[in-house]
Amino acid sequence: MTKQFSVRAVRCHHQATDEEVYESLVRATTPLTRAWEKLEKAKRIALKFNMGHTKVAHFEGRRRELVDEATCRAVLRLLRKRTSAVLVATDTFGYDEAGELSPYLNYLPLLQEFDVEYAESNMAPFSEYEVPGGGSMFQRYTLNECFREADEVISVAKMKNHMFMGVTLCTKNLFGITPTIPPQGRVRTYYHHAIRLSYVLPDLARITNPCLNIIDAMTGQWGREWDGEGRVCDALIAGDQIVATDAVGAHLMGHDPASDWPTPPFRRDRNHLLIAAQGGFGTVDLEQIDVVSEVEAPLNEFDSVEEDPPEHMATVRETACEQGLFYRDQQKQMIDKYRGDFVYLQDGEVKWSGPDPSHISSHRDLPARNQGARCSSSSSIRRNARVNASSPTKIACSACAPERGNHGLV
Repeated sequence: MTKQFSVRAVRCHHQATDEEVYESLVRATTPLTRAWEKLEKAKRIALKFNMGHTKVAHFEGRRRELVDEATCRAVLRLLRKRTSAVLVATDTFGYDEAGELSPYLNYLPLLQEFDVEYAESNMAPFSEYEVPGGGSMFQRYTLNECFREADEVISVAKMKNHMFMGVTLCTKNLFGITPTIPPQGRVRTYYHHAIRLSYVLPDLARITNPCLNIIDAMTGQWGREWDGEGRVCDALIAGDQIVATDAVGAHLMGHDPASDWPTPPFRRDRNHLLIAAQGGFGTVDLEQIDVVSEVEAPLNEFDSVEEDPPEHMATVRETACEQGLFYRDQQKQMIDKYRGDFVYLQDGEVKWSGPDPSHISSHRDLPARNQGARCSSSSSIRRNARVNASSPTKIACSACAPERGNHGLV
């Protein structure tokens, strides 16, 4: 019986030449006929590379934390050979506040080499995107209009662990398309939260639904997304569905893609891949994926760094859910009083409100807690909710109890 998702993993030595990297990518992607049927019909393709940064660390001759230039070049060369589409790469921080090109866009020469347009995700025009199926965290998101204009999307990621998400592969790569400024919606710091992010990522994946997903695993990184330890993995991975591709990638890292918080590497947050699959988007069951691999798991030793002890994260989840329930019960009154503002909730009190919370990097920036507060300030999370009468915030209250197997939105 034909399986719904296909993933291929091929051997590609970390010291391979550009031509050898290209040949490996061709070998990995040629069997993905569903992806190519879409790409060859597309008139416009949006690409998200995990490449932008002002600091580029190297390991064994390859980019350690970012997609390598050789992989990017191979992807663009292959697309130019097999499609006639307009190619548009998108990222944030490619331009600074003055509208000038930023060193963050370190792969601009490669885009220019293959005549690829660039859309700055931090700049207008923006569009409101409804999440197909209603969304795991929110019903709609504000993103650059380039995704509305694109017929297909491609995600190209690096194989890494992530302190919060456990793994960062093609799905987590999509977090880089969210604006860091508040055009009309929620700022990126709002999404990057101990409970919300695990639900936001499946929403972004549903909106963009990349038909080709590529993981650069010639080298990878253990521990965290930035400043971790390099790992030689000698592989490239490609798939036609983003969650299934990441599930195979996580498996090749030595992780169980069907595991969940607090099982490593998901030490801090819930498994975003599992949440997506539980919502009917993709799968983390390798038996349901057409997988052909030239390499065996584990490619190397991988795990996430433990930033907070399990008991701390359990308290964070519990108190965040309590604030979510408080907001649900007091929603009308809060909308009337704080319409259009962000609010930080703690112990049933609004500790801060205003139009832009981006200057508050930590709960420690908020006023001190009352002496009688039930939990210490370091073990409580503020509910940062944009109050909007037409789009009430949803609270992921099941996040502290992943064994329930549901989204628990209220």
